Amino acid sequence: MNAFDYFFENTSALSKEAVTGRQPVSYSRLFANSAKTAARFKQIHGENNYVIMLSENSEFFITVYLALMKSGNICVPLNPAIELENLDKVLEKTGSTLAFISRKYQQRFGAYNFTVYDDLTLEKWYTEETTAAVPFPDPEFDGHRLAEIIFTSGSTGEQKGAMITHRNIIANSESIIEYLKLTSSDIIEVVMPFYYCYGLSLLHTHLRVGGAVHMNNSFIFIGSVIDDLNKYNCTGFAGVPSHFQILLRKTRDFKNTKFHSLRYVTQAGGKLHTAFIEEFIDAFPDIKFYVMYGQTEATARLSYLPPEILRQKLGSLGRGIPGVTLKVVDEHGEPVKPGETGEIIARGDNVMAGYFKDPETTAATIRNGWLYTGDMATVDDEGYIFMQSRAKEIIKVRGIRISPKEIEAVIVAYPGVIDCTITAEQDDIAGEAIKATVVVNESDLDKFTADEIRQHCAGSLASFKVPQIVAFDTRLNFNAAGKKSKY
Repeated sequence: MNAFDYFFENTSALSKEAVTGRQPVSYSRLFANSAKTAARFKQIHGENNYVIMLSENSEFFITVYLALMKSGNICVPLNPAIELENLDKVLEKTGSTLAFISRKYQQRFGAYNFTVYDDLTLEKWYTEETTAAVPFPDPEFDGHRLAEIIFTSGSTGEQKGAMITHRNIIANSESIIEYLKLTSSDIIEVVMPFYYCYGLSLLHTHLRVGGAVHMNNSFIFIGSVIDDLNKYNCTGFAGVPSHFQILLRKTRDFKNTKFHSLRYVTQAGGKLHTAFIEEFIDAFPDIKFYVMYGQTEATARLSYLPPEILRQKLGSLGRGIPGVTLKVVDEHGEPVKPGETGEIIARGDNVMAGYFKDPETTAATIRNGWLYTGDMATVDDEGYIFMQSRAKEIIKVRGIRISPKEIEAVIVAYPGVIDCTITAEQDDIAGEAIKATVVVNESDLDKFTADEIRQHCAGSLASFKVPQIVAFDTRLNFNAAGKKSKY
């Protein structure tokens, strides 16, 4: 099944809004415009092209994204702020010469030899007379075909293209809809870009159930996000750790605001320290807080922790979502015992087809049908998983392996701390010394000292885990997807 057909199976003729906001878009309009774009593009270029997409979240992005899938082509959505060096690598790997670029970014990519389509192109295609059409639904379409390639930044900086099929998207959407209990009444506030798998999953799930998305591309203006949640009757909000850290500790308005329609929030894209989770659920006891875990290689989502047991299992990423099996295994592939540390592996229809033109890395990542995530974790007696760190994040001091997350969790519990990043500094004696970069509000900067942070750590951590170096900053560094950037 084509993911486009799945999304619009029950909604293609609806007059209700698929996109809400200042310029709402109905389901019938989105369906018609996407189908016209798909037909026209397929008429000109055929199928199985790798097509670059460079756009902010917008009606343009959504329409083209859906059209490319429907046309049998492969969408390659990229951050419009991508470094040109990295864009060159993507183009070299994919051989892409076709691109949809919103007018906002036309000038930036003017030197590239693309065949470019933009907003004006779509407006022309919507109105012109043509005999081109795409079948809906298309029972002959093979769901194992590629729908998109999502390039991950990777901890080493090397971009890898996760090949996501139509079947992957449908399977992951079904799972997420089931555990979030999404319906046509749901409206999600989207602050994450659609070139990021978490952002795309919000679009996928709400299109399927006949709900709506509201796009806010200016999270830096925190007040607008808070206002929009009520103005557009949003029932859901999805964020990565930095979003919650900013809302909870860099604004006074958030915790004092009454959200009349918000029934749940979801958090993924990295581990949010328990101090922030407790702060949120204490402030909003009636809003369900879903801790989730996922990877681009799994389309988006792998696990969730039911809000009903959040306090009981605080710090856990939960268990596998419907249709996904998760295990924590040792170096021999055997399940670890409770309390032991191993690697999280996953199996399900949402697991990618592999890395684009990278069979070696694919073979190392997907073994015997299992996705090896590279994330280290423990399990408890009931099978709930507790993340420790990425395997590559482990640092060594005098030969002892240390998880940065453990130290960061202690420091962010200190009053007034917004964030903390633990890194390793070269040390001639210890091999690596622990450095803590502590983020506080600028107005509080003179209230903190390195000794106070070290004393606080000494009360909860073994002496070899206490940072030797403590630096302070007032900037919360994160990338365009909202994920924390290392110092």
